[in-house]
Amino acid sequence: MELGEGLSGVGWGWGDTLGRVRRVTSLDTTALTDPIDRDQLIAFRRSLPADIRGSLWAIWWPMVALNVSSLFLTGFFAWLALSDGPPRADGLVVAGGLAAVALFVLVVTTISAVSGTRQRRGVRQFRLSRFARDNDWTYAPVSARLAFPGMIFEERAAQVAYDVVRGPGARGLVIGNQTFTTGEGKNRRSHRWGFASVRLGTTLPHIVLDARSNNALGATNLPVSLDPAQRLELEGDFSRHFTLYAPQGYERDALYLFTPDVMARFVDHAAAVDVEIIDDRIFLYSRRDLATLDPAVWEWLVSALDAVTEKIEQWRRWRDDRLGETRVASDRSGAVEILRPPRGVAPGGRRLVQRVHWAWIVIGGAFAAWGLFTLLRDVWSGLFG
Repeated sequence: MELGEGLSGVGWGWGDTLGRVRRVTSLDTTALTDPIDRDQLIAFRRSLPADIRGSLWAIWWPMVALNVSSLFLTGFFAWLALSDGPPRADGLVVAGGLAAVALFVLVVTTISAVSGTRQRRGVRQFRLSRFARDNDWTYAPVSARLAFPGMIFEERAAQVAYDVVRGPGARGLVIGNQTFTTGEGKNRRSHRWGFASVRLGTTLPHIVLDARSNNALGATNLPVSLDPAQRLELEGDFSRHFTLYAPQGYERDALYLFTPDVMARFVDHAAAVDVEIIDDRIFLYSRRDLATLDPAVWEWLVSALDAVTEKIEQWRRWRDDRLGETRVASDRSGAVEILRPPRGVAPGGRRLVQRVHWAWIVIGGAFAAWGLFTLLRDVWSGLFG
C-alpha cells in the first residue's frame, strides 16, 4: 500500500508527496493499533505527570459553572422579555436567541470536558510509550523547553513539548510536538507544531526550505518572517515546491549543498513539510502532530528522514572558506598534505536575518498616526477651542 493512501483516511492531504514513499522501514507499529490491556493501562496512567492527568474536578467544574450561569442568565432575561404582558414577537426572538447562546455554551464546554477526560485516560501516551519501547526508543509524554536551535524553539512564552520520542546513538533522532504562545492580552495566540530532527554530522549554514504546499493564499505559514533578500532560486522544479532561504553571501554554498540529486530527494520525500537546517541539525516541521497514533505517518516520517540524510552525506565535505583557505603544504620529508579550513560556519552564515512582517508595520503605523492625530486635535482644541 502507498503511504499516501494510508494518510488520506486521516485527512492529512499529503497524498501527492507521500504516495511516492513506500514502506521500507523496519518499524514495529503494532502498539499503535493493537488492543490495550486494561490493567496495564491503569498502572501506566498512575505514572503520568499531573499536567497530563489532571483531576476530574479541574476538567468538569468549569463546564458545570459556565452552564449553570448560562442557564440562570438565560432564564432571567427570558423572564424579563416575556413577563410584560402577552408574548410579543420581539420577546420571543430575544428568548430564542438566549436559548441558542446557552445551547452553544453547553456544546462547547461539553466537547472541551470530554476531550480533557479522554486525554486523562492516557491511551495516547500508553500507545506511544509502548511503540517507543518496541523500537528501542525513549518516550516522554511532556517535556519542558527543549534546548534546540530552530525557529519553533526560539525563546517564547509557555513552551511545552508533548509526546517526545528519542532514538539512541549519535544520530540524535528526536520527534515530538511543540507548543508555545505569542502575543499578549487579546492578541495572545497558541501554536502547535510537529517536528522531527536528526544530526547531520557537521555544522552547516542556516538554510530554510519553506514548503509551498502548506502555505495559505500564497502567504508563508512559518512562525517567523525572514528577509526576502535571502531567497534563492534553484534550477528545475525545486522552486515550485520550496522557497529556499540562505544567508546573503552564501548563495554559492547553497548551490554546492543542493545539487540536483539532493533537491530531488527533498521534493520526493519532504515537499509536505517545512525544513530548517541550523547548526548541525536538520528539522522537519508540520502544523500537524508528527508524534501521532497513525502508523502511516511514522512510516513516512522515518522513510523521509532516511532518504534525505542518506543523500546529504556529501554535505560533510563542505567547508566554509571564510574560515580559511584550502591549501597544499609539504613537510621536511617532502610529503604533501592538503590543509582544509576547520569545520564550522562564519558568523554571517550562522543565522538568517528575520524581519518584522509588513502587516505589523502597517498596524503599528496606523496606531501611531491615530495617536498623533488625537494629540494634535487636543492641542488645537486647547489653543483655539
